[in-house]
Amino acid sequence: MTSHAAGEHRSVVIVGGGQAGLSVSAHLSKRGVDHVVFEKHRIGHAWRTQRWDAFCLVTPNWQCRLPDFPYQGDEPRGFMSRDEIVAYVEAFARHVGAPVREGVAVERIAPHARRGFEVATSEGVVTADAVVLAVSGYHKPKIPALAQTLDPAIVQIHSSEYSNPDQPPPGAVLVVGSGQSGCQIAEDLHLAGRKVHLAVGSAPRCPRVYRGRDAVEWLDELGQYDLPVERHPKKEGVRRQANHYLTGRDGGRDIDLRRFALEGMRLHGRLVGGEGGRIAFGPDLARNLDAADAVYNGICDLIDRHIAETGVSAPGGDRYAPVWRPAEGEGGGAIDLAQVGIASVVWATGFSADWSFVDLPFLDPEGYPAHRRGVTSVDGLYVVGLPWLHTWGSGRFVGVGADAAHLAEAIGDRLARNAPQPLAAAI
Repeated sequence: MTSHAAGEHRSVVIVGGGQAGLSVSAHLSKRGVDHVVFEKHRIGHAWRTQRWDAFCLVTPNWQCRLPDFPYQGDEPRGFMSRDEIVAYVEAFARHVGAPVREGVAVERIAPHARRGFEVATSEGVVTADAVVLAVSGYHKPKIPALAQTLDPAIVQIHSSEYSNPDQPPPGAVLVVGSGQSGCQIAEDLHLAGRKVHLAVGSAPRCPRVYRGRDAVEWLDELGQYDLPVERHPKKEGVRRQANHYLTGRDGGRDIDLRRFALEGMRLHGRLVGGEGGRIAFGPDLARNLDAADAVYNGICDLIDRHIAETGVSAPGGDRYAPVWRPAEGEGGGAIDLAQVGIASVVWATGFSADWSFVDLPFLDPEGYPAHRRGVTSVDGLYVVGLPWLHTWGSGRFVGVGADAAHLAEAIGDRLARNAPQPLAAAI
């Protein structure tokens, strides 16, 4: 790979060579728009390096609908493993002939006096009429400040660095966070026979199968993945909502934390503090479990109404009934890590965004890109691949293609409006 030619200019620069950036590239190519994709690492980097060994999708393979490249394997109702996801994204890049420059980091994006934007990379400077930020919002592992105060003997691992149950040292493992990653990592450890403590937050849960079909099939049929942000009851607030936890492991199943508790996993409330060899949890374990189950049963209600209204034939279905309940006060208070045998902590506490490389006023007061379906408040700057960019499907394989098509159209229209007019037309 060679450095950029001095004075290189592109109509569009796409930052990020994941499924979002590649989808925009595919649609720009259809329109004949000149562009380049800069990928700091390799295509599929996050899938390849920030997922554990047993990771798989929680949505069925048939929902993988990248532009003109749907899943074509023989298990449409299966769930692709980590390596299969990487292969799918790499194959998509080859299929669309995306002009990707791997190993090129974008270090700064700033206005250019005459040519739109100046994009400084690890291999030189390029100017562009438009820039698409396709780098999601998961840039830096988010770890609570109290992590720095824990006993140095406690091994600490962020979920993006977790590999398998053999990675943590001997002893019990505390997993902090009950979103998709936290619950699946806790299950991974639990199934391997490790003693697990789980700090349970407010993430909701979803049934895997209900009334004869995967719940994702029902929700897709109901149009839930196409529901735009402005029509959601929570409006913009839904973008801060945790995803429902369930798993595609071993063909797919519910994740039932109460059943794990019956089997020996120790559940705690939300993490509220800690120092040295002690960690404290809030008194909200029962409330958090009940809230997750309420969402689970609410999804069942939604499916029931759909079946009743459409008259579709489906077997009956039962509501979830708790198989275990914490005793009064259980899950709260402080524990001594050494006393209960905890030797390591897995922080499944998510990520924070870092847009500091973009020297443009495109963020809202909370530091989130101000945009309308990916079109930001800065003319010529776009974002794609964010959760709930436009719909529930936006941050997933099922919906990113539609967002990419919308942006490609917006970019094409803008380039056409700003194109120099022929001399004859100007007279």
